[in-house]
Amino acid sequence: MKSLARQYGVAPKTIRRALDAVGARDLPDIPDLLGGGVGVEPALQMPSPGTAVVLDVPDLLADHLQDTEDAGVREVLRGGRTVRRGQGYSVRVTAPVALHQAALQQCAALAGEGSTPAGRKAHRAYADRIAGAARTS
Repeated sequence: MKSLARQYGVAPKTIRRALDAVGARDLPDIPDLLGGGVGVEPALQMPSPGTAVVLDVPDLLADHLQDTEDAGVREVLRGGRTVRRGQGYSVRVTAPVALHQAALQQCAALAGEGSTPAGRKAHRAYADRIAGAARTS
C-alpha cells in the first residue's frame, strides 16, 4: 500500500479506500493467481528465505540493542543507516528476516509488563514490519 501511495503521490488510506471500493483487497496475492510466481515480473517475485530485507528499527529498540549479547545483531545495527524521523530516528538495517526476528526477541522486555507505551509501540511497529517481510520471503 505504501509503495503504491508513494508511486501515485497519494496517502495510503486513499489506496486502501480505492481497493476496498472494488473489492480488490479480498483477492489472493498476484503470485498465487499466476501459479506460484510463474510469469511474474521480477519486482513481484518473492525473495528467497535467506535474502536480506531492509527494515527500519525504531530508535528505542536500536538503543536497547546496542548492549545486546548477540554480536550479529550489534554488527548489523552498526552497519545500518540512521534516518531522522521528527524528534526521533530509525536505523535502516539490511539483514535476513531471521536476524530481524532475533533482534525483536532481544527487545521483548520493551513490550512486556511495566514497559512504557512508547516501548510497546516501537516493539509492535518493528514486529509488524518483520511480519510483512516474512510473508514475502
